[in-house]
Amino acid sequence: MERIEEFLGLKSGELTDMLVSIGIRLLITIVVLVLGFWLARILSKALKRVLERGKTELGLTTFLTSLTSIGLKVLVIITAITQLGVEMTSFVALLGAAGLAIGMAFSGTLSNFAGGVMILFFKPFKVGDYIAAAGVEGKVKEILIFNTVLNTVDNKVVILANGEVANSTIVNYTKEAKRRVDWVFGIGYGEQLKAAKELLARFIEDDPRILNDPEPFVGLGELGDSSVNLTVRAWVETDDYWDVFFDMNERVYNEFAEAGLSIPYPQMDIHIQKEA
Repeated sequence: MERIEEFLGLKSGELTDMLVSIGIRLLITIVVLVLGFWLARILSKALKRVLERGKTELGLTTFLTSLTSIGLKVLVIITAITQLGVEMTSFVALLGAAGLAIGMAFSGTLSNFAGGVMILFFKPFKVGDYIAAAGVEGKVKEILIFNTVLNTVDNKVVILANGEVANSTIVNYTKEAKRRVDWVFGIGYGEQLKAAKELLARFIEDDPRILNDPEPFVGLGELGDSSVNLTVRAWVETDDYWDVFFDMNERVYNEFAEAGLSIPYPQMDIHIQKEA
């Protein structure tokens, strides 16, 4: 010990005092980190409970909880570093330089954070909505600081960057209470157009899920190459959209034939002419 003190130019006993001081600072730093992270977790959970009791939108709740947790942990780390004797002025200068470098390296991450703020501010969708964005469709499960989490219809989890979502075209299928269902049904040339329209009108009238306001529409949409195409439009509650769509298709397929109406398939007539 004396040789080490002589090598470092310390007086007798100063090395021991220095090691004890460093040990105490390290111990305090560890305690600050452990207690600070524990308090950050407790406060984040408490904030989540308060927001949930206040019936705050679920997406905003997850976003604020995540943001608060990260912010508190950063403060804990800064506090712990100061316990090691690092002066705040020097640390702030170092942190600023590091922040600039990190900001340049993680510009995409900052863009995702800004995208998350824009999503929560303008509310193009909320947790529980079914959307299409950035080439993906699914039900919104979570809106986090940097990402939006979707569940697809086949139960895949898709994690989208908020920056990409905010800058893409967003289609929200469930934002409105009502949706219009569109069908195109073809009948053969020479079939009774009036009978087909009356049959489709009856199918619509028989389905209690189809709304009367706006009024359903059945009309001749197109004279196709192989069929006369009827356009059918009806409004339903958003939750009934797919059930009504599939049920109508099945009923048309089963009952058009019973009514003597044929559903043609694409065909081409070839006429061969012999040379005289």
